[in-house]
Amino acid sequence: MATLKEFEEALREHGMNMALALLERLRERDRATRTVKPARRLTGQKMTPELARAILDLHATTGMTQQEIAFKVGVNQGRVNEVIKRGKWLTDDPSAPEAVARDKAVARMRGDPKPRKPAAARSKERKAAPVKARNQGQLALGDL
Repeated sequence: MATLKEFEEALREHGMNMALALLERLRERDRATRTVKPARRLTGQKMTPELARAILDLHATTGMTQQEIAFKVGVNQGRVNEVIKRGKWLTDDPSAPEAVARDKAVARMRGDPKPRKPAAARSKERKAAPVKARNQGQLALGDL
């Protein structure tokens, strides 16, 4: 299959100026009617079970593509795919892997420090760490 540029070059080689003029008029018409759509969402839409159900409803009742659904509801196409193919985000469980990942990402975006473990858990880790045994057979400079 030839690209549009190769097709245009072939028309030029064969002296088909009328076809080239028609092709240029079609390009101008397309440029005039083309609308610029954002490639990504502008605001972070939080994935919720209600939004996931709306995505499934749009997928089932319309002939929209995943990208079109993503533009309509304000999420990226990957999230739409996760909902449709894997059934993610359909529960309101805050401990679900996708909810935990979302909350971590939101905290990172806000610049929140990493959550620290409680002091009791940190002290247990220190106590559980193996203590290095000193090598008794090695002499130090001050020993002589």
